[in-house]
Amino acid sequence: MIPNPWVIIGVIIFVISTFFYGHHKGWNQRDAEMQAEIAIKNEESRTKEQEMNVKLNEQSSKLLEANNGIAEKQTALDRAIRSGRVRLPTPSCVQAPTNTSIAPTNSPETTSKPDGSTDQASDAERATLQAIAEIVAQGDRNTAQLNACIDSYNQVRETVNGKP
Repeated sequence: MIPNPWVIIGVIIFVISTFFYGHHKGWNQRDAEMQAEIAIKNEESRTKEQEMNVKLNEQSSKLLEANNGIAEKQTALDRAIRSGRVRLPTPSCVQAPTNTSIAPTNSPETTSKPDGSTDQASDAERATLQAIAEIVAQGDRNTAQLNACIDSYNQVRETVNGKP
């Protein structure tokens, strides 16, 4: 006996509906699993981010301490330069060429005398010393900043990639 065509159509519709219903539920289940995984990964990321922020703050405070130490050294050096305790070295003896003729005897009229005391540091010498001190201090600050940057990078790399 031939089955009723409406029954066949009903069975086909039921099978197709069941397939699409299961397909729909499967996608919803997959979406729920993905959302759970995303939530776990986000929490791990937040934890790592907080860890990295703590390490970066530690590095920033170390850099600040180093810069404060450099500033104190520079201030002390500036005071020493202004007071005249730091001087540029002067040659101990003047080198004369070997073929110079002997100078005539100096009479008191031809003898030259310095305008000021040779023990006092000149303004040009102080300015030179202060410029040198500023260059050294800037170099120290740059070195401290570079070292802090390298240390921060290494700590962040270890945190992200895991301890080596």
